[in-house]
Amino acid sequence: MNIRETTAADISTILAIERAAFHSDEEALLVRALLDDLTAQPLLSLLGFENDRAVGHILFTRAYLNEAPSSLRMSILAPLAVVPDAQGKGIGGKLVRNGLDILSSWDVALVFVLGAPEYYRRFGFSPAGRHGFITPSPIPIEYTDAWMVHDLSEGTLGTVHGMVQCADSLNKPGLWSE
Repeated sequence: MNIRETTAADISTILAIERAAFHSDEEALLVRALLDDLTAQPLLSLLGFENDRAVGHILFTRAYLNEAPSSLRMSILAPLAVVPDAQGKGIGGKLVRNGLDILSSWDVALVFVLGAPEYYRRFGFSPAGRHGFITPSPIPIEYTDAWMVHDLSEGTLGTVHGMVQCADSLNKPGLWSE
């Protein structure tokens, strides 16, 4: 499998993957908005290819804490998408690992995700609420452990906490309560 950063020429491919993976336009519209959102910068957008066919996409966008130094770099992983006929082959995991490696090289300290705990734990994520991080918008109580953080710096957890701020396009309560 090949993974590369996306370009502006990839937008239709990215949106097709999002539509196929989520069986709706909602994620595709969110991704389109995030790619154009200046408050999401810097962002990392990756495409995964299997036999020259684009089958997966992952997006990381800027996050921050009002109480933390501006030099502390953070990201939110949202969304991760793999087309249905390529799911279960480890493509999503490769996209996550590759993205985390790149973000680490960019000196990003913390990465947040709202996702399946059993899936994201294998990449080093742990429940963010236990470390004092609050979601940008309220989430249902049953999703508490799905709000997760990964300390890429291996030393930032425990030194900062508070409400995580995200890109304007991602800062919509309905996105966090579903």
